[in-house]
Order: sequence, then C-alpha cells, then structure tokens
Amino acid sequence: MRYLSLLALLGISICLQAQSPLKPDTLRVMFYNVENLFDCKDDTLKDDAEFLPKGAKKWSHYRYWKKQKAISRVIAAVGDRRMPALVGLCEVENDSVLSDLTKRSPLRTTGYDYVMTSSPDERGMDVALLYLPESFRLLSWREIRVNGLRRPTRNILHTSGILTTSDTLDVFVCHLPSRRGGIRQSAPSRKQAAHTLQLAIDSLLSIRSVPRIIIMGDFNDELKGAPLKETLHVVQPGEKYPQENDQFLLDLLGAEKNGSYFYQGKWELIDHLLVSPSLLNPENSIYTNASLARIARFPFLLEHNPKYGLSQPFRTYLGGHYLGGYSDHLPIVTDIIIGVR
Repeated sequence: MRYLSLLALLGISICLQAQSPLKPDTLRVMFYNVENLFDCKDDTLKDDAEFLPKGAKKWSHYRYWKKQKAISRVIAAVGDRRMPALVGLCEVENDSVLSDLTKRSPLRTTGYDYVMTSSPDERGMDVALLYLPESFRLLSWREIRVNGLRRPTRNILHTSGILTTSDTLDVFVCHLPSRRGGIRQSAPSRKQAAHTLQLAIDSLLSIRSVPRIIIMGDFNDELKGAPLKETLHVVQPGEKYPQENDQFLLDLLGAEKNGSYFYQGKWELIDHLLVSPSLLNPENSIYTNASLARIARFPFLLEHNPKYGLSQPFRTYLGGHYLGGYSDHLPIVTDIIIGVR
C-alpha cells in the first residue's frame, strides 16, 4: 500500500513503463548521478557558493525540493511496483540532503536507509548507497580515499551486506575524477582511482570464499578501451573470460549501443555496472547477466536537442540556465535473480 501511495503522489502511470514489474524472486539495483544535489546552506569548508540562494545558480528552497521530488520519481519509476533494493547515488552534497530524500521527500514511506562518504572533494561532492534493510542487511561500510592526485576527489564507498539468501554481497559506489582540463589530460587521475578500487577488490578476493561483488558508478570514461578496462580487468559481453576465473569483472552494460550521458552531440556510456564472476553463474543462489542490465530511458527523463536532432537528458541546469529537469545522466539498472541452491 505504501508504494502505491508513492506512485500516486508522484503521478507515475505504471502502464507507461517500458520494463516488466519485478518478480518476487528478483532484487533490483540501480545507479544514478543526480547532478548536483546541494542544499541551500553555505558550508564554509566546501566550494558550494554557486548553489546558494544568492549564488550564480540562484539555488532556492523551491528548486531544492523540486529536485528531491524528481529524484524520488526516478527511483520509483525504476522500481516499477517494487522499490529497488540498492540505489547508488553520486553528486550528493551531505548527510542533510540524503536525510531529506529518505525522510522528507515522497520516498519517506519506502523505508530506505543509507550510508555515504565524506570526501575531500573541493565542491563537497559525495557518493551514497540507499538500501532497503529487509533486502540488504548492512554488515559494514567504509570509504576509501584515492591518494596521489593533484586535486582531491571523491572517496569510494564500500558496503557489505547480507541478502535474504544469507549470501554476503559487497557493493562499491564510485565517482571517478572528472574530465576537467580535458579527457586525455585527466585520464591519469581516473586510472589512479581505478587502481585504488582494484586494490580493494583484490583484498576481497583474498578473504571471501565466494566473492559476490557489484561495482557501480560514474567513471567519467568509457570502458571499451584502455586504461580503465585494463586496470580493472574488465571483460565485455561476448569476450572470452580469462582462465583466472576470479580475476576479472564483467561490464554488464558493455553491449549497450546507447549511452547514459550526452556530450557535445554524442551519447557516451560513462556510467557502469560491473560484477564479479560468481554473480554470473545461474546455478548459484544469486546471479545476474548482461541481458538483465539496461539504461533507464524513460520519456520524462529526455528532451529534444534541436542542434543535433537527438534526444538528450532533461537536466536541471545547462550552464547557468535553470531548466528544472532531472539530471544530465540517465540511471542504469540491473536485476539480480534469487535462485535455488
């Protein structure tokens, strides 16, 4: 009943959704770069001046709560009759905005809890994981700092939880360094962040008898070429798995022809869902595959770009101009099937 009330409140018509409703034995996972979810308060320790009522973006309480409702609508639409059990988010400013999202927005009836990082990022950008405690019983969480960079970046969030099958699932949420200064010029920073992530994965492989790992995030780069693909030992759908069967990650969206981000007239796939090999075997208690992953391209998340004659994300801001949309990224989604031992 509480979810039906949420749908009514958000004005979402289920019959318009392109995906099938969740089966009882399915756990839905999503990631979403929400594009600058700032509060309206000045944080003297962060460079958040443009997102203040008197700042360049003229950020206001009205715009803030409209943004909160928009994010709620997207999460509900992805869930389609049953909320996603795990929701990775990036570009969230602080605990306050997540408390508002889970306790004061239309999501307040869903029961989400959350964990998030407290990063040294100059603008105060962080990553977070919303989770439904009945589906993911949190065991532990930590944040991993990326060192060795000229400019500090977002910490990587690592959470561990128990599923209803009693399996342990490790979830990483990340937002790799931006393209500031140019894609090629900034690539070493992303490679360093990916190396830090790989070290954390390697440590799990040494202590978990059956490592079940999901990595989701905005990588600010595609994975079909070096260096990120090599650093993280990523295999694309259709490629041959390495002989060392536990030393690679499958890019669930690697066969997608569409992108999650629109840049200079071109769609790019820079948001990713990666999983460890143990999650690919349908004989295991939980599993997934590339056919279950997708980009959520709901019509209300898109608008027409007349310059290029293509659709693009309906974003909140375009430069300094307020559009009132959702985000400059599209959400990415996968389902995990609860099998039978």
